[in-house]
Amino acid sequence: MKHCLLIIALFGTLATPLAAQPSSTLQVTTARSPQAPALRPPAYPLITHDPFFSIWAFNDTLSAGPTRHWTGEEQNLEGVVRVDGQAYQFLGQSAPQYHAIIATTQEQPYSAQYTLTTPAAGWEQPDFSATDWKTGPAPFTDNQTLHGTTWEGGDIWVRRSVQIPNPATTGALKVLMQHDDGAEVYLNGVLLTRQPGANGRYQYFEVPAAARQALRKGRNVLAMHANSHVGGEYLDAGLYEALPQPPALPRARQTSVQVTATQTTYQFLVGPVQLTITFLSPLLLDDLETVARPVSYLTVTATATDHKAHPVQVLFTESGRLASNTAYQPVTTQAGKAGTLSWQAVGTTTQAVLGQAGDNARIDWGQAYLAAPGPATLTTGEPLALRSTFTKTGRLPAAPRPLTGPAQRVALAAVLELDAVSKATERHLLLGYDDVYSVQYFGQNLRGWWRRDPATTMPKVLQAAEADYPRLRQKSTAFDKQLYADAQAAGGHEYADLCQLAYRQAIAAHKIVAGPKGEVLTFSKENYSGGFIGTVDVTYPSAPLFLLYNNELAKGLLRFIFDYSESGRWKKDFPAHDLGTYPLANDQKYGEDMPVEEAGNMLILTAAVVKMDGKPDFARQHWPVLTKWVGFLKRDGFDPANQLSTDDFAGHLARNANLSVKAIMGIASYGQMARQLGDEKTANEYLALAREYATRWVAMSGAGDHYTLTFDKTPGSWSQKYNLVWDRLLGLNIFPKEIAQQEIAYYLTKQQRYGLPLDSRKTYTKSDWIMWTATMANNPADFQALIRPVWQFANNSPTRVPLTDWHETTDATQVGFQARSVVGGYFIKMLERHMAPKP
Repeated sequence: MKHCLLIIALFGTLATPLAAQPSSTLQVTTARSPQAPALRPPAYPLITHDPFFSIWAFNDTLSAGPTRHWTGEEQNLEGVVRVDGQAYQFLGQSAPQYHAIIATTQEQPYSAQYTLTTPAAGWEQPDFSATDWKTGPAPFTDNQTLHGTTWEGGDIWVRRSVQIPNPATTGALKVLMQHDDGAEVYLNGVLLTRQPGANGRYQYFEVPAAARQALRKGRNVLAMHANSHVGGEYLDAGLYEALPQPPALPRARQTSVQVTATQTTYQFLVGPVQLTITFLSPLLLDDLETVARPVSYLTVTATATDHKAHPVQVLFTESGRLASNTAYQPVTTQAGKAGTLSWQAVGTTTQAVLGQAGDNARIDWGQAYLAAPGPATLTTGEPLALRSTFTKTGRLPAAPRPLTGPAQRVALAAVLELDAVSKATERHLLLGYDDVYSVQYFGQNLRGWWRRDPATTMPKVLQAAEADYPRLRQKSTAFDKQLYADAQAAGGHEYADLCQLAYRQAIAAHKIVAGPKGEVLTFSKENYSGGFIGTVDVTYPSAPLFLLYNNELAKGLLRFIFDYSESGRWKKDFPAHDLGTYPLANDQKYGEDMPVEEAGNMLILTAAVVKMDGKPDFARQHWPVLTKWVGFLKRDGFDPANQLSTDDFAGHLARNANLSVKAIMGIASYGQMARQLGDEKTANEYLALAREYATRWVAMSGAGDHYTLTFDKTPGSWSQKYNLVWDRLLGLNIFPKEIAQQEIAYYLTKQQRYGLPLDSRKTYTKSDWIMWTATMANNPADFQALIRPVWQFANNSPTRVPLTDWHETTDATQVGFQARSVVGGYFIKMLERHMAPKP
């Protein structure tokens, strides 16, 4: 898990800061007893399907800010309701718009002079002589898929000469920049901005008033300097002018929000009308066709509170940014009909299918769709013009078709006419994404599972989704209630809240793809920690959710790693770490192996799949490579050499006691599978070896009342032995049962306010591992004592992004990571009830 740079009691009126808002204003409901406190999510899932089609609200109030892709980049959904002719904003905010004075490479390719050698003083001045500098295309980065200039760390200085025929400006000037790490930008020798660290995405930065005077008619020099001392590299900057914004509309008064496993529902009071908005992503894992289909629903319900008739119209707009990586890429629209549906779609003009890879990247191929049945009116236009016309008339302006322009200035729009509302009146929309091809797999472009038949088109799929709408609403609501009840029975209401919050996030960090032989492949993206595809040590903590709800998808998490080794492409005697950088699955890209980690993971998870299947066929298919991997663990797993584990952000560690447990569990898993295959001799050999290693482990790591971080027995050291949970779940019975309970008792003395630290080295933690550790407890009270601080973290975290799994236990802040699949590991307690042998 790479180092890089989180449900529902809200306090407030809609126009004042959260801390100042009265607690009685906004009510939150959840599927729990009325006495239990409600959980406030760090961010709210709205449209969640896969790593590219994933839109969130980062604010408690739906209209308090723009909606965003999980990376934090704006992907604007907006909603305005007219009641009795008065317009109110209920969803999103109009995005500020900018005009390029000096464009970044997002908007216009450019080349610039650069040097990696410290230049003479005055390098930023317009008359500096840079004749010995090189020239190359922007951006300056180590990401070769971006086709910029390769820069692999250290300092870089860049000079860019630009002709500006008319430098007159009236709006505020800002630098638009992405930098990794710290950077400074000058215009004609005047400092515009200096920013520390890395920001991971393009951001606007204020510039001093002197910048306006620095602009010249004719030649201008934009000079940049950055230093990258760790991780990736990136530098690109431009100068932009903010365009005038229309006055903000009054906001609809949000009165409640409810997050369940598949739905997020908001309620508003708008004059004499109650408005309910429900986002449904029907991620029903027992229905492979539905969960793989990238279509969500937005349902609007209006009810008069005074029982009188009130005319109500609702405007919904979807920005072209849903189909572009940046705000400035040119997009174009198209329209059509599918049965009873009308639809609009938007996509980039270039359509470079699978043309880029990276962590902080959004899709810029395929088409984003907006569809509506029946009497809805759909069109396209410039977002502010659409809103202005609707606000005044309740209608949409006529628009040219197709409409082409920068993504931020193109939107799809629908008006839902609810007529004169007195009793509950309902309309709905469909949002979909056709990515054409989803993943490149060893040079072959693969389609999503939903599109595996080349004759399938998004209009056809929208028709199917429309026909399924009543069924899926009912089934999703029933599933949400059942999931909450099952989780509460397993671990209490706080545990159920966390599972409910994690569900859509975990699934939406994956793409379900049809493999070369028609097999299911479940590819993860390692969100916000490198962007790798199919990472084994991300699959490991994510797997409990899929094992619990669809074992075929759990197999899909493993198949491509088996294929990599069995094909001969990967030649080492332990599994690969990953298959590349999402969505290009062509070879391992992470720069260092995790031998014991990945071998243990694959053996344990294969054993789990076999156990859930109730038959050993899946293991039999891959027995030769499983045998090779267990041979590696037999040789090198028990007392691991200095190497990384899944907690690689904590650094290298030799003689890692928790990693040794993983190796022992892997060896025992192999023995168990051998027995299921009828090979008693091999089963006895490897189960006996695992027990021998376990006996040695106890002697080598024991420290009285607990077990140490490493076999070196550093005084006072300890760590969460979360890998030990599989001894319980798989019924291996390798370690003495009292060891886990001794560890649990010790952990309860080490907890901080917001959770149990990962180990004795730092006070940060991984919440997924806390769930695994807690599941080892025999006593429900001990389980809940370990879970409660994680609930408090999610509820109190000041970092408002999709749930982070790496946080500080002292103050609930995000340390790194967000929106990752590993929160699927929260479901391990529920999995235990299905998998662990009954006493």
